[in-house]
Amino acid sequence: MGRSSLPTITLLLIISAASMFSSADAFSPPHHARHRRRYSATSASTLLASSKRTVEGPPIATKPDYSSIHGPLGPFVDSTLMSLFRVKLSEQLNRSDNAVRIPDSKLALNDFMGIVELTSSMNSQYNNRTQVQELAREVLVSLFPPFILDRFPSWFASPFPDFSAKLCAWATVVGGTWLMGECEVNDVPEMDNGGKNQGVLVKRCRFIEESQCASICVNSCKLPTQNFFVQNMGLALTMTPDYETGECQFAYGKLPTEEEEREARETPCLMRCPTNGGMRSWHDDTGSGRELWLKDLEALSKLNGAKDVSVGSSCSLMED
Repeated sequence: MGRSSLPTITLLLIISAASMFSSADAFSPPHHARHRRRYSATSASTLLASSKRTVEGPPIATKPDYSSIHGPLGPFVDSTLMSLFRVKLSEQLNRSDNAVRIPDSKLALNDFMGIVELTSSMNSQYNNRTQVQELAREVLVSLFPPFILDRFPSWFASPFPDFSAKLCAWATVVGGTWLMGECEVNDVPEMDNGGKNQGVLVKRCRFIEESQCASICVNSCKLPTQNFFVQNMGLALTMTPDYETGECQFAYGKLPTEEEEREARETPCLMRCPTNGGMRSWHDDTGSGRELWLKDLEALSKLNGAKDVSVGSSCSLMED
């Protein structure tokens, strides 16, 4: 099976399976998940964090064993999707026309830390956050054949917005558990239509957990993913990470408000951030922190341990 054919087959499988259901309840998570968390546009911990200089994050002692968490299609499919994503990420970062060419990690294709290493390098070697966001969005674009991206907005998102939101929420759980960890479809009651099964709750995000950097989360995941769905899929999406708990709430069919995006950018650094807060000076290209950050590039890419540090402000990588 060619690499380019896998996204096509996966999406067609998802769409075919989804079309078999005749009611919105068909997109409900398993019956044993009786206590599904409801969507909250702004969590109390996020508001509290915005007034702090740092966010402690969830306890390391309770970190899940992500290697034992698999999506509904099983570990083989998860490993295949991880390898495909890694290949596309590496190809995008090492293009000959890039301002900075970043070589692939030496770790195995199905080693999650290889993706973290590449993503960290992308953030460390591009001091323009908009470039980082666009590179990450283009990786998502490269995962899908053009005919899917050309037709999904007009065939699904525009005429059937609620169905498309439910479909994407279900597909996120099916195809994204390897990246995010345990997650489930839930409701977004704040939406005008009730948001039945249009959300995904990530219980403790693997990407945040392994990168330990709020800036990398916002600029390599949250904003690029939202932009991808709006620009390329024709479907609104709001992602609300909670750095105190490690949770992240997806809300398909909902555009982020200015307040929600401002709160995301104002999130302080994580105390265990491997950059020690230096990335904000690097991305603004000001202050002595830039020199410190340049010296710490190798340490960032290898993620050699975590330190509790106190930083003076929210990460400027997230500021306008």
